Formats: sequence, C-alpha cells, structure tokens
Amino acid sequence: MMREQNAEKQGEKNGEKNEKNSLPNFTEFSLEELKAATSGFASENIVSEHGEKAPNVVYKGRLNTDRWIAIKRFNKSAWPDSRQFLEEARSVGNLRNDRLANLIGCCCEGNDRLLVAEFMPNETLAKHLFHWETQPMKWAMRLRVALYLAQALEYCSSKGRALYHDLNAYRVLFDQEGDPRLSCFGLMKNSRDGKSYSTNLAFTPPEYLRTGRVTPESVVYSFGTLLLDLLSGKHIPPSHALDLIRGKNFLMLMDSCLEGHFSNDDGTELVRLASRCLQYEARERPNVKSLVTALMSLQKETEVPSYALMGIPQGTSSSAQSLSLTPVGEACLRKDLTAIHEILNKIGYKDDEGITNELSFEMWTNQMQEILNSKKHGDTAFRAKDFAAAIDSYTQSQDMTNANTMQARRKLRMRCPCQKLRVSVVGNAIDTADVAAAVLASFGTSINSTSVGPKILRAVKYSSANVSEPQKQSSNIFKP
Repeated sequence: MMREQNAEKQGEKNGEKNEKNSLPNFTEFSLEELKAATSGFASENIVSEHGEKAPNVVYKGRLNTDRWIAIKRFNKSAWPDSRQFLEEARSVGNLRNDRLANLIGCCCEGNDRLLVAEFMPNETLAKHLFHWETQPMKWAMRLRVALYLAQALEYCSSKGRALYHDLNAYRVLFDQEGDPRLSCFGLMKNSRDGKSYSTNLAFTPPEYLRTGRVTPESVVYSFGTLLLDLLSGKHIPPSHALDLIRGKNFLMLMDSCLEGHFSNDDGTELVRLASRCLQYEARERPNVKSLVTALMSLQKETEVPSYALMGIPQGTSSSAQSLSLTPVGEACLRKDLTAIHEILNKIGYKDDEGITNELSFEMWTNQMQEILNSKKHGDTAFRAKDFAAAIDSYTQSQDMTNANTMQARRKLRMRCPCQKLRVSVVGNAIDTADVAAAVLASFGTSINSTSVGPKILRAVKYSSANVSEPQKQSSNIFKP
C-alpha cells in the first residue's frame, strides 16, 4: 500500500494525476462534426501563428458536448497514406498527462487529415514572453515552465515518443489554471516526408542540418533554445548566446525585466544548463531525466499557483472564451469593424431596404425624414467600409431620435425582417443586442452604443430566420 501511495505522489509530480479519467478516449471524428465545431472552419477561429497563410492551420472549436478543442488541419498532400496517419495519431492519442495538451481524436476523410486536441485558452509562451501586455513573466514562473516542459518530454520518452518536432515557444500553451503544457501536435511531423523544423536555421540542431533526422538529442538542443528564451525574454540565436556565455557575459543574456528578481547562482545554473543542451556534439548533451532533476532543485514559490504568478484569474481564460463568443461577438469585443462588416455581408444583411413603407406607420415629419436619410447615409458608408462616416451618420440619426428605450425596442420589433420568428426568440435577440451594444460602448465617445447595436441586432435576427428551428435558440452572439 505504501509503495502504491509513493507511486501516486510521484505521478502527480510528473503530471500524471488522474488525467486519463478526465479526458475522453481517443475518437475518430467526422469532418462534419469538426466543421460544426469551428463554424465551417471560419477564419475567425484560427489560432495558429501565421493564420491562413500557414501550411497547416490550427482552429479553436466547440463540440456539441461543450468541450473546447484545438483542431490542426493538415495540408491536403501532407499524409497521403490514411492508414499511416491513423496509426501515428492513435499512438500519440494514447498519451495522457497533465504536462501535455493531450490529443483526443483525429479525422481522416477523403484527403482531409485533422488532429483534435485539448484547447488551451491562455495563449502561448511566445505571447507571454515576447509580447506581454500587462506584466513580464516572473522568474519563478519561467523556472516552472522549464520544469514542466522537461517533465512533459520525460513522460513522452518513457512512453516511446522521445521525438518532438520543432520545439519552440509557440508549442508551449497555458491551460485554464495558468499551468504550461506542451502541445501534442509536435509529436507528429507536419507531413509524412516533411521537415521536422520550420524555424530559422540558426535555431536548428546541427546534426539535423547534416542528416535531416531528428534524434532525442535534437529535442534536448531545442529545449536549450527554449531555456535561452526564458532567460532573455527574446529569441536569441544559440551561437550568439554561446559566445556571450563563453565570454562570461551571461548577465547580458538576462531579461532586463528580471533585474533584482533572481540570484546570480540561480541565473548561472540555468545558463549552464542551457549551454549543456546546446553542445555541438549530440552525445555531450544531457538527457531529459537529468534535466528534470536539475530543474527541480531550482524551483521558487512552489506553493503559489501558476495563475497567480501569471496574473490571470483562476480557472478562466480570455474574455472571449469565458463569454463563449461567436464570430460576431468576438468581432465586437475586438472592436473590429472590418470583421463585423465581412460577417454582415456573408449572411446577406440588406441594411434598411424597404424601411420607407414601414415608416408609414409613424408621423411623416421633417425630423423623421432626416433620421431616415441619416441612417441611409450610414448604411452606404458602412458598405463602403468608411467606418468613420458610418459612425457619424448613425450617431447623428440616434441623436435626432427622442424616443425612449421602450419605444426603440418596439420599433426594432416592428422592423424585424423575420416576422415569423417567435416572440421569445426576438426577445433573446434584443437582449443579445444589448450585450453587444455594451461591448461597443467602449469604442469611444464618438460612437453611441445604441447606434451600432441595432445594426448587429438586425443581422442576428436576419441570420436567425435562415436556420432550422432547433438552431434558432443558439443564434445569439453570446451562446448560453
């Protein structure tokens, strides 16, 4: 019994705490399921580094079980042999560990090859290290990232998957608790016969340049480049870093944001570890097990959870993720008028065509005519992507309207182009527009939140009329 308890504790240290029980078994998804999860592989759901320009694009999606997933879609010609692709995917899918963003499924239909993994909502190491916004990554967190990655590689190696392709800061992801995880996508090559490294040659292991083959020692070399990233907060070529280390100028390597937050002994030890990983001769590099041992002794603030060190709320992700936004909602949150314009055009939104007849129910006054003309000017400017003029016209139109909030809601109901929608669905759409308008209110003082809100509302109503009855309830910008 004591031996079992010790084994369980050791498993938890290495990230093996009941992960198998919390994830579904490896599944072969249909292409239709993944299309539905990503809104038809919409560009708004792309989360990979180079967007649509990348040869293999990663999307975020949501299954009908409400599980968030990351989907890597390979180039059409990447894996011509479907059997080989499935065997590789199943092998990686058998791995289950808290230090990995685990692979939970794949899709192999026709020429399509896709991998499905856990979605990590708190960005990449590259974002937090090179492009941070609120605070630089703390020293204790950098040490934790290094340890967790070493533990992930050790686990994979123990399960017969010692090779990791193109290990870099974009492969390190942060989960809802702020813990770093290694992406499972790097455990498979981007194609059957493709390159294992897509990064600049300056960061590629020397033996790979000679032979074109990845070895476990090559992975250790790439781990060394990650240690340099953590030390410097920059992506420094290993040759330049080694020159500084040999000249005993390692303090010049250190991120200036860390000044006064680490001891020289700890800094020296991590630099020494990085230089060992970056040895030209592969046989002189340490193995991943010794890396785990060395990094374990360097850990700081071990009792502080990762989300606290990272400065993110516990158990939450970005606001877009926590609000469960659809593409329209995310465009509103990003204040991206170009994206809003494209979405409205895609769903066939027709501005206020036919509104002249509808306004016959109201008093024909000069003021109402001015309101109508102003709105039409706004619609014309919006179609032409002249957003400044559109905002001015919509705001002018709203300023001329003296009706109170209840009257505005009644008019929106009357002008709904989907007269056959049930009242409850219309009410949900109006509530949705209120939320969207609240987000849009942060655009600035020159925009009235109720001026663009109705535009989005009419788009929501229009799209609701073009979906089947079971889908209507989920047509809000902010999904329940």
